[in-house]
Amino acid sequence: MGFEAENIRDWQGKAVVDPAGGKIGDLEAIYVDTVSDEPAFATVTVGMIGRRRLAFVPLAGATVSPDHVRVTVAKDLARHAPSIDTDGELAAEDEPAVFEHYGLPTATTGSARRLARR
Repeated sequence: MGFEAENIRDWQGKAVVDPAGGKIGDLEAIYVDTVSDEPAFATVTVGMIGRRRLAFVPLAGATVSPDHVRVTVAKDLARHAPSIDTDGELAAEDEPAVFEHYGLPTATTGSARRLARR
């Protein structure tokens, strides 16, 4: 099943799992690519209580089921991804690091924002 952009809000709070079914964390928000308006990354709550942070996980190839979102990256890779504080925001200058962590092409739009939270 592919992405239904209208249902993005329904994904919030769902478990995010890796290809092997290992839980990465809970989906907090979706970031869309400002060029294509397609979902590009999710922020996933990871870490222990009191030390939680939001890790960026790519949504390319992800599948959605009633109780979870399955992504194509391994849990360990996702947990070591660039992250922000649970009440933080991704700074424009930090966006390239998110793409580079997963070996994804970075934006060629100069200094324009590539990711927008939905």
